[in-house]
Amino acid sequence: MAVEGSEIEGNRSRLGPAERAAALDRMGGGGEFDVVVVGGGIVGAGVALDAATRGLTVALVEARDYAAGTSSRSSKLIHGGLRYLEQRDFELVREALTERGLLLGRIAPHLVRPVPFLFPMTHRVWERAYIGAGVALYDALSLSMGQDRGVPHHRHLTRTQALRIAPSLRRDAFVGAIQYWDAQVDDARYVMTVLRTAAAYGAQIASRTQAVGFLREGERVTGVRVRDLESDRQLAVRAKQVVNATGVWTDDIQELVGGRGQIHVRASKGVHLVVPRDRIHSSSGVILRTEKSVLFVIPWGRHWIIGTTDTAWDLNKDHPAASKADIDYVLEHVNAVLNTPLTHDDVEGVYAGLRPLLSGESEETSKLSREHVVAHPVPGLVVVAGGKYTTYRVMAKDAVDAVAHGLDGKVPESCTDQVALVGGNGFPAVWNSRHRLADSSGLHVARVEHLLRRYGTLTADLLALIEDRPDLGKPLEGADDYLRAEVVYAATHEGARHLNDVLTRRTRIAIETWDRGLGAAREAAELLAPELGWSAEQTEREIEYYHKRVEAERDSQAQVDDQDADATRRGAPDIVPIATP
Repeated sequence: MAVEGSEIEGNRSRLGPAERAAALDRMGGGGEFDVVVVGGGIVGAGVALDAATRGLTVALVEARDYAAGTSSRSSKLIHGGLRYLEQRDFELVREALTERGLLLGRIAPHLVRPVPFLFPMTHRVWERAYIGAGVALYDALSLSMGQDRGVPHHRHLTRTQALRIAPSLRRDAFVGAIQYWDAQVDDARYVMTVLRTAAAYGAQIASRTQAVGFLREGERVTGVRVRDLESDRQLAVRAKQVVNATGVWTDDIQELVGGRGQIHVRASKGVHLVVPRDRIHSSSGVILRTEKSVLFVIPWGRHWIIGTTDTAWDLNKDHPAASKADIDYVLEHVNAVLNTPLTHDDVEGVYAGLRPLLSGESEETSKLSREHVVAHPVPGLVVVAGGKYTTYRVMAKDAVDAVAHGLDGKVPESCTDQVALVGGNGFPAVWNSRHRLADSSGLHVARVEHLLRRYGTLTADLLALIEDRPDLGKPLEGADDYLRAEVVYAATHEGARHLNDVLTRRTRIAIETWDRGLGAAREAAELLAPELGWSAEQTEREIEYYHKRVEAERDSQAQVDDQDADATRRGAPDIVPIATP
């Protein structure tokens, strides 16, 4: 039943409590790392992996949970950005499509998969020629580097053909369509997997560790002052180079050095709704034009993700709030093409994220740059900002190239285009063995497929857990898409420190259930308690915090504007303190 090598890979990449404690001891042990990364989102994770696979010694600190910010609140697409062709940003699209092909075929075949989209058209002649040419170019650019595209070629459809694929579309809302393919991913799970891969190559990684200042020798940055938020322990983490990869917090971290620096980042809020799959009858996603941007209707398991908005945000960056106006905007635009309109009662989940956009001349966030920049504002410090989730690997490579300039001696070239993430090596063979795995484990093949799509070959770790503790093979009460084993594994191997980490990011229970995960909270907390050493008091505190967070989010989504939504969302506490015995 076990996959050869998977147990070793799983153990080397563990991010459990013991590994976190060991990482903090290493960070505060007085030695010097080649590079310390500040920020545990997709870019910081990518930098850690790129540096570690070049043979550098690496530490990474993250103030909250991994991917707690932008990197868990995206549209969950790996795509070239079809709309950037209209802006003639061909190089950005080509670069992103090249990365899409790498992720699908080599780096993460277990996590990234193709997804189809219909592009409905409202004009009979010119629009088909215009959009058709754009989509044809999109497909051509994906082959420009001579690699397999990884997705099918686009096709033109009549209105009748499109309605067979998407019966929920209003017949009078369009005259024909083009279907094309991109790819999708669970963004938070992908970040955690990149970090686990970096750990397997020797990176020292710890969440809930906040950068509170920089170490200096004259004008040179020589490390980071870090506070462990769960023990209040202070650490001085010494490094030859520090990378600021904090997304929308870039300016805040830069201020710790003194001044704003060469890069300025503005935040744009994007809101997404989650609705049940049976509310929209379609075997394909849909992409719609709006007056400001585009709106995606994205298949997501037993659900649809619908979004996004694109509005400036200058309020609380830790927990951007979705207002009633945001939800109304998304519903209004998707309902323009549906024969059965969605209402607020159809919305299972809502989430809001902030895009880190490089500031420019335009006041409209949709026109600010999605490209990235790397700067060396002071000796010893590299800043990387902007960009797209899809091109994280290129951003990381460029950042570590800048690090290499500041290091003595030869640093090898990036090799992450050749490195599969943990769980990815040998995945096709394991996928083909899923019926045998189901027979030997006693799980239904649908459960095994669910695990394989989330853990790849590391599914062997979870099957071993279930074999040792058969009760973990049962569905989680209140969220039966997930097994109890997944909650335990989140704590022992995936760096989850709190109940919210598990229900919001290691799983997607917080947005995939009508009660936002409240029904699963107690059982999940009781499964986590022995793995994380919680007392009965701490277990109750975790449950109480989660309930307050859900209540605050729901209340904020009933507020009319951003200011009121933000004030309401701040009513829930931010982090759960660890109860002392």
